[in-house]
Amino acid sequence: MAGRFAPRPPTRTTVRGGHAGVAGGVPRQTARPAQASGPGRVRDWAPDGPLDLGLVLGPLRRGPGDPTFRAMPDGSVWRACRTPAGPGTLRVCAYGGGVRGQAWGPGAQWLLDRLPELLGAADDPSVFVPRHRLVALARHRRPGLRLTRSGLVLESLIPSILEQKVTTDEAYRAWRLLVRKFGEPAPGPAPGRMCVMPAPREWALIPSWEWHRAGVDNKRASTILRAVRVAGRLEEAAGMEPGAARARLELVPGVGPWTSAETVQRSHGAPDEVTVGDLHLPRIVGWALAGDRDADDSVMLELLRPYAGQRHRAARLILLSGVVPGRRAPKMPHWDIGAL
Repeated sequence: MAGRFAPRPPTRTTVRGGHAGVAGGVPRQTARPAQASGPGRVRDWAPDGPLDLGLVLGPLRRGPGDPTFRAMPDGSVWRACRTPAGPGTLRVCAYGGGVRGQAWGPGAQWLLDRLPELLGAADDPSVFVPRHRLVALARHRRPGLRLTRSGLVLESLIPSILEQKVTTDEAYRAWRLLVRKFGEPAPGPAPGRMCVMPAPREWALIPSWEWHRAGVDNKRASTILRAVRVAGRLEEAAGMEPGAARARLELVPGVGPWTSAETVQRSHGAPDEVTVGDLHLPRIVGWALAGDRDADDSVMLELLRPYAGQRHRAARLILLSGVVPGRRAPKMPHWDIGAL
C-alpha cells in the first residue's frame, strides 16, 4: 500500500482493491516508452484524467504468479488473453499524459480496439461523491483509480469459480497450474512463461486427475465444465447490462451472487456491483465505516447505501485505505487435496 501504510502480502482483497506490480505498484514513466521487440500492432491513447495502470489493471491479476499477467520493472503491464478473434498479447505502458498499447497475435486488433475501455474510458469517477472522511481521503490519494472493462467473461469467471470457498493461495495455485499446463504460449515477445488460458474445449478435456492435482475439488471443477459448455452464451453477456449479465451467469449451477459479482466487476467495469457472500469484505467495510468488526452482508449493504450506483467503487476505496480489523483467529487452513 502506498503512503503511510506498510506493504502487505498479496491477498485476494489487496489485489482486488490495490496495486498490481513490483514493489507494491507499477512504476510511472514520464518519457515515451520504447516498443517491445518484434512486429506488432501499436495504438497510442490519451486518457482524459489521471490514470494509474496498477490500480486499473490490478483486479485482472490472479496472484503474483499469474501466467496471464505480468507487471515489469520498466512500468509496462503485459496481458495474455483469449479474445473472440483468437489468442493475443497486450503490452500497456503509460508515459506522461499518454498510454501506448502494443499487441501481437490473432487477437491483437481486438485488444487494441478495446484498449480505452480496458483502461477505464467508459468509467466516470467524477460522479462519485464520498460520504465518509476515510473514503474521501482514499479517493484523494488515488486519483488514478478507474474501473477496468475487459469485455471478456470467461477469463474472469473461471478464476472466480476457483476462488470459491478456498484460501487465496489455493485458488491462485490452481489457476497457475492449469493455465500453464493446458494453455498455450502467449503470442509475440511476451515475458517468459506467459500463457493464454485454455479455450473452452480444452477446459472441457482436462482429465479429472489433473483437477485433483491442482487442488480443485469436484464441485468447482464441475461448475467450470458446465460454464465452458455454454461459453458462447456467457460471452454474449459482455454486451449486456451488468444486472442482466449476472442473471445469465447465475443460470449456470454453481455460479452464485459472489461469483457473478466478481466476474462483472472485471468484464463490465460495473461501479455498483458490490460483492456479497465474501468472508472478509463485510468486516472490512463495517470496521472502516462504523467500527463494527463483526458486520455481515446486510450491515455492509446498509453502510454502502449512501453510495447507491457506486457501491463497488466505494468498496475498492475502502480496501485501498488500508483500514482493516486486526486478526482474531488463525488463517483458514490450507488443504492440499492433490496430496490425497
